Amino acid sequence: MAGLTTHVLDTAHGQPAQGMTVELLRHDEHGATELLKTMVTNNDGRTGDPLLSAQECEVGRYEIRFHVGDYFDAEHLGLVDPPFLDVVPVAFSIASPGEHYHVPLLVSPWSYSTYRGS
Repeated sequence: MAGLTTHVLDTAHGQPAQGMTVELLRHDEHGATELLKTMVTNNDGRTGDPLLSAQECEVGRYEIRFHVGDYFDAEHLGLVDPPFLDVVPVAFSIASPGEHYHVPLLVSPWSYSTYRGS
C-alpha cells in the first residue's frame, strides 16, 4: 500500500486527536511551497483519506502542519494564549513513492514526537 498517511494521538488525554486540522505542503527545489491539501482528523485521529494516494505520491520534500493550538484550545484546557505549541510542522522527504509513508504525531500542549511509521 503506497501513499502518505498520518495519525494524531493526544497524549495529554490518552486518546486520538479528533478534529485537528492538518495541512500537507510540498516544497520545490527553488524553495517555493505549495499547499496540496487541508484535512481534519476523524474520531480515530486519522484523516478519512490518505494525504497522498499511491497515484499522487511523488519524490520530493513535503511538510505536514498540525494545528495543535486550535485543537487544544477547543478542548478547553485553560492554556495560556498564545499557546506554547501552535502549528507543529513536520518536514520530511519521499524518496521511494512506491512505498507507504506514515507520519504519526504524538502531541500534548507542551511536547510532541513523530517518526516514520508503517
